[in-house]
Amino acid sequence: MSLLSDLDRQALSRCYDLALKSYEEGGLPIGSVLTRGSAILAEGHNRRVQQGNPILHGEMDALQAAGRQKSYADVTLYTSLSPCMMCAGTIVQFGIPRVVIADATSFGGNEQFLRDRGIEVIVAEDPRCLALMQRLFAERPALWNEDIAEDHCSGAGA
Repeated sequence: MSLLSDLDRQALSRCYDLALKSYEEGGLPIGSVLTRGSAILAEGHNRRVQQGNPILHGEMDALQAAGRQKSYADVTLYTSLSPCMMCAGTIVQFGIPRVVIADATSFGGNEQFLRDRGIEVIVAEDPRCLALMQRLFAERPALWNEDIAEDHCSGAGA
C-alpha cells in the first residue's frame, strides 16, 4: 500500500468499516467511499440483502448517496472489493477518473476494463478486506454465489 496517500488509506479504512457494517447486518461485506479532493462526498455499502435490491452494490449505494453531480471528473471512488461489471460500467459511464480497490484477489477481473478506458486503477490488497471476504466465503458461501450469480465461490482459497 506504499503508493497510497494518507487520504487513500483513510478512505480505504472507511470502506472496511462500511463493509463490516454490511456483514454484521447480514449483507455482503462491501463498502465504498466517493471523495472530491480531501472531502468525503458520499459513502455506501452493499445493501442487496438488507433492501432486497439486486443492484444496490456498495459502489452504487455510494453513488446514490452522492446524488446528482454536474461532473465526476474530480472524484475518486474507493471500494473494498473490485467492482463487478455493472459497477465498472457505471464508473466508465460517469467518467470517474480514479478508482482505488482494497481487494482484487477475492473478486476481480474488471481492473483492466477500467484501465483500457483511461481510468487510473490502484489495487491496495488491504489485509482486513481480504480477511473479511474470506470470512464471507467460509460462513455464507450461498450469499456470495447469489450476489455474483454463480454456483460456486470464486474467491481465493474458497
